[in-house]
Amino acid sequence: MRFNFSGGPGVLPETVLQQAQAAIANVPEVGLPLLGISHRSDWFAAVLAETEANIRALLDLPDDYHVLFLQGGASLQFSMIPMLLLRGRDKSADYLRTGYWSAKAIPEAAREGRVRVIWDGERAGFRRLPNDGELDCAADAAYLHYVSNETVEGLQFHRVIGRDDVPRVCDMSSDFLSAPCDAHRYALIYAHAQKNLGPAGATVVILRRDLLDDVPPDLHTSLDYRSHVKAKSIYNTPPVFALYVVMLVTRWLLRDIGGLSRMGEINAAKAARLYGAIDASDGFYRGHAAAPDRSTMNVVFNLGSPELEAEFLAHAQTAGFSGLAGHRSLGGIRASIYNAMTQDAVDALCEFMDDFRQR
Repeated sequence: MRFNFSGGPGVLPETVLQQAQAAIANVPEVGLPLLGISHRSDWFAAVLAETEANIRALLDLPDDYHVLFLQGGASLQFSMIPMLLLRGRDKSADYLRTGYWSAKAIPEAAREGRVRVIWDGERAGFRRLPNDGELDCAADAAYLHYVSNETVEGLQFHRVIGRDDVPRVCDMSSDFLSAPCDAHRYALIYAHAQKNLGPAGATVVILRRDLLDDVPPDLHTSLDYRSHVKAKSIYNTPPVFALYVVMLVTRWLLRDIGGLSRMGEINAAKAARLYGAIDASDGFYRGHAAAPDRSTMNVVFNLGSPELEAEFLAHAQTAGFSGLAGHRSLGGIRASIYNAMTQDAVDALCEFMDDFRQR
């Protein structure tokens, strides 16, 4: 058996894979292969409706939020958000630069207006996150933007940050639906699918309805959230297969797992097992992130030299562990343990790590 520890596209639940495989050949309710069903069909409208209902139930989402299914990944949201909330306004937006992905969002926002980086983790090697006392959040900011989980560096906020009187915007691409979330405290949440939700191609955007009360004029139609609200997420041809899998994953979270509280417990146990193996290695494995800010989704660590890391990766690949190479910008080792990664797989990796260290 091979285990997929890739940072993305990540592992999917086995039952979801089986259902998706069967649907590619034939969707029983329609009698057609999934890849040939129209996005304008009643069947697909029901898929979108259930997916939205599942997300609302998992997050206990208030009625004053839209749930949209868009394309372009999280990267397109780097532009759409400041187009809506910053363009033409006599305000600045507060951004945190905590790692690779949050850094990518900042220059896109700066195209639309003034951006203030209120904390930059580069000087600390992107090894930790700020405490509340280090955050200079402006009371008159257009919004506050941050990334809840940095996949490259393995850093995760385990709390909601910022002011309640300033709109919070959060990129939750790599930890969305991995644990309970106070969704009502955010003005806008976005997450691409290829970590915890499904295959690449779909992006979930949850935005509070009042954000659309004052939309700048002359937005391109496809970059205006109102277009997608009005069209019920089918303004243009959506990725039917990807969204069908998202529906199956949210159904799995509700019915098989039992909700986000239970999912959070499972993820915490997996992370504790893997970090425990690192901490017990007498320095043979060295975690990248400061202990209080360690991610439950992406465990990033190093060995004593690049040569030893290359040997580790080669042996791991032979032993059936795939996707363990760190991000190209950082190197090292990264084990991504998203929702569908099993405890058995994590245990197997820990046993391999212990055996490699002893050898």
